[in-house]
Amino acid sequence: MIELKNIDLSYGEQKVLSGFSFTLADGEKAALMGRSGVGKTSVMKLILGLIRPDSGSVTVPKSVRFGAVFQEDRLIEELSAVANCRLVLPKKEHKEKVRELLLRLGLDENISIKPVCELSGGERRRVAIARALLAPHGVLLLDEPFKGIDAETLPAVIAAVAEDSSPLLLITHSPDEAAALGCRIVTLAHSADCTDGQ
Repeated sequence: MIELKNIDLSYGEQKVLSGFSFTLADGEKAALMGRSGVGKTSVMKLILGLIRPDSGSVTVPKSVRFGAVFQEDRLIEELSAVANCRLVLPKKEHKEKVRELLLRLGLDENISIKPVCELSGGERRRVAIARALLAPHGVLLLDEPFKGIDAETLPAVIAAVAEDSSPLLLITHSPDEAAALGCRIVTLAHSADCTDGQ
């Protein structure tokens, strides 16, 4: 179980979170929603240990490993889609596993062997998702993972994510994405308030 309790977080004079508490139980899928700037991405960074709160506690099991998609794709530009994904895999894992997932996400062989710097925004996003799904993980953290993916391809991408049985924290503006992944919705309204819903 991952737990954030009574979190206060500020960036300089700007208070982002005030008294924020959140729990992601084992096996649970949750979607964090709210307008831009209310601290959704900061919650993910707190869980990953990339930032620390001003006060409050963040409890993450020491053994947990994360598969993550950030708002930025964070790919190595000169490497291909296949090579970017293989970076997170144990050496013994065969690259065919990578190719199969990329193909399922709509990235054919011609696309998969190109340097990612030559790919479109939606294609790059699918590479980032594939990398997160392939990485050995116990929890998935996805920050607006489906942005830039065209409507024709999106159902297959969501289906691939939905098949992962790991606990999931999805950051999204889309109730439809949250519903498609079976997420409990947590609405972060402003720095001092959040509401849980189903």
